[in-house]
Amino acid sequence: MSITVDDTTQATFEFEPYRSLDDRTLTERIQAVRKRMGRRLLILGHHYQRDEVIGLADLRGDSYKLSALAAENGDCRAIAFCGVHFMAETADILANRPRRVAERGGERVTVILPDMAAGCSMADMADLDQVEDCWEQLSEVIDTEDLMPVTYVNSAASLKAFCGRRGGIVCTSSNARSVLEWAFARRRRVLFFPDQHLGRNTALDMGIRLDAMPVWNPHADWLGGNTPEAIRQSRVILWQGHCSVHQVFRPEHVQRFRQQYPGIKILVHPECMMEVVAQADVKGSTAAIIKAVEQAPPGTRWAIGTELHLVNRLKQEHPEQEIHFLSPVVCMCATMYRIDLAHLCWALENLAAGTPVGVIRVDDQTAHYALEALQRMLEVK
Repeated sequence: MSITVDDTTQATFEFEPYRSLDDRTLTERIQAVRKRMGRRLLILGHHYQRDEVIGLADLRGDSYKLSALAAENGDCRAIAFCGVHFMAETADILANRPRRVAERGGERVTVILPDMAAGCSMADMADLDQVEDCWEQLSEVIDTEDLMPVTYVNSAASLKAFCGRRGGIVCTSSNARSVLEWAFARRRRVLFFPDQHLGRNTALDMGIRLDAMPVWNPHADWLGGNTPEAIRQSRVILWQGHCSVHQVFRPEHVQRFRQQYPGIKILVHPECMMEVVAQADVKGSTAAIIKAVEQAPPGTRWAIGTELHLVNRLKQEHPEQEIHFLSPVVCMCATMYRIDLAHLCWALENLAAGTPVGVIRVDDQTAHYALEALQRMLEVK
């Protein structure tokens, strides 16, 4: 195997030779590392991952659930997160919070992302400079002491820390309503980022009017493209961000399936636009989507609006039901798809050799304030 030597004289395995290996060889070598490292290693697989990677995961779930489960594992000393960048950041924050590090006698858990290019287009739609600029502009129109920052878990650690510093909170698609209720019990307004659709759909369910939910365009010259009056009348200020996967689903797709398959049930993620969610029979987080299919009687027809790999996996695991992908256009999480067996094998063999690649380490100050926002979320009932 070819190696390369970095400036610290540590040897690391080059990635290129892994591209030519077949899946069977890669799987055998990944299994060899798992056997060697034993319970010290956890491979986490997000629901949207490709099947061959999911098949090797110790834990499968959504981003927050995976991080939380791994963080509570007393034997784990290394995490390979088969997901995207913000997920690995959350795993690092939770696994290496001060209490857990103390319990391990000061030993940190190494968190690796097999391909550092595995990002999230939604998370990239809001960065710290943009959000800080938004906050400053809003302070010239409203009292930001009465504004609660809420970030979706699908965001960078720096934005979770932004919320933590200002008494704010993190939400998931499962608990967004409970988090907004918590926020409104404390302040008049919410700044919700980066996904406008989850924020809008959740607030609509709570009875908040659309005209009280202006959208903040971070590229506009002033006030996100809004008038001062629109900001003053707001209850939820939505960030102009979205999930590239869930943005694909359209109202006409719902109508087409209802016409073609009478009695079909439409099941969508709340990251879909409100016009799609309004026509759905069931809406919910990834975990809720899986649960709905699992609990449905045999013969149920579904058209599901979420990531393609998950829909296809549900179709394979539930042959007693008829499951369709809601969009006629194939759409998968392209950045999640970057994690393949070749990258996983490369990352794990480097990890086992003591020269880890793709290490995700959130700086201590950011981790401290991000953890505050995450802990507030955990306290929400």
